[in-house]
Amino acid sequence: MITMVYCMECGKELSEDARYCSKCGASVKASEWEEFQVSADDLVGRVKELISEGNVSRLIVRNERGDSLLEIPVTVGVIGALFVPYLAALGAIAALATRCTIAVERRLPV
Repeated sequence: MITMVYCMECGKELSEDARYCSKCGASVKASEWEEFQVSADDLVGRVKELISEGNVSRLIVRNERGDSLLEIPVTVGVIGALFVPYLAALGAIAALATRCTIAVERRLPV
């Protein structure tokens, strides 16, 4: 597991002891990032599994080169019918990519 600190507003990578983002000035909140390498065939299933865990606040899908393909804000409102367009986009990404990285932002207990 890779622990990284990112600004929740603009996504800039920050030092672990940062209290504010040096790019946008936002306050840094307690979160943790993990990255998973998955094949395109497993992409949709793995995203559904991660969302069902309940403590995920954002998912970013990247291609083999590290380019962001899709960012999914995970809130209570996204689950259900509002999540269907994201699943369709994930299916299209899976058809075009061979391997993907899923970056997962998790809320840390306060």
